[in-house]
Amino acid sequence: MNGRFSKMHGLGNDFVVIDAREAPLPMSAGRAQAIADRHAGIGCDQLILIEPSEAADVRMRIFNADGSEVEACGNATRCIPLFLGRDVLIETKAGLLNARLAEGGAVVDMGQPHFEWDRIPLAYAMDTLTMPVGWEHLDAPSAVNIGNPHVIFFGGAMTLDEAARLGAMVETDPLFPERVNVNFAQILSPSHIRLIVWERGAGLTRACGTGACATAGAAIRRGLAKGPVTVSLPGGDLIIDWTQGGSILMTGPATHVFDGEADWERF
Repeated sequence: MNGRFSKMHGLGNDFVVIDAREAPLPMSAGRAQAIADRHAGIGCDQLILIEPSEAADVRMRIFNADGSEVEACGNATRCIPLFLGRDVLIETKAGLLNARLAEGGAVVDMGQPHFEWDRIPLAYAMDTLTMPVGWEHLDAPSAVNIGNPHVIFFGGAMTLDEAARLGAMVETDPLFPERVNVNFAQILSPSHIRLIVWERGAGLTRACGTGACATAGAAIRRGLAKGPVTVSLPGGDLIIDWTQGGSILMTGPATHVFDGEADWERF
């Protein structure tokens, strides 16, 4: 069962993109994990499956490197109009997303963020603007759902090693029944945030589009920032704009690296 794929990335957050609109490809957690393996597979942070949709131009399914299927991926969403060569309405588990081509990448309407504790979701009710919880020296984070769950810590500079250790701890805390993406943010100015993201199911990532959106939204909600906000990740910058009550707009690059062919029965 041979098929073609494209290797793409958004700020170094890399994907194997498979067009399954005409040739369906059954996908399991085990197959996704095998394809994503950087030593024995093709290698990627996320596997992206493009399928037919009755509600939009295409349906996008997203599988993390550990094989788990997730609701949203902002960097992958920017890659889809580049992959298809046109502006596109995308069906995801998080809802319908409009993505349009822009110079060097795309602009995506990521929809409205959700701040209700049961929409994150959390294990029990609490204020999500300044949460009365902490882990070691981390405390008082914010929580946001922007298609997938995020917790955001505002503080000083953090090393990647420390972010990996603390991110792994927080991701699997029982407070987050569906696990959580962990964002470590440093406010540089009201229009500039430095961000490191520990992504559930993938670990440290060079960039996380939904993390940038969630972090900018939480910072604006706290009065720490005002849109548009430049969010600087290890892989580069994203521009996030949000007015409370409206949709979050994300602008950033998307890159096509190469095309290949694989025998999917090997995975």
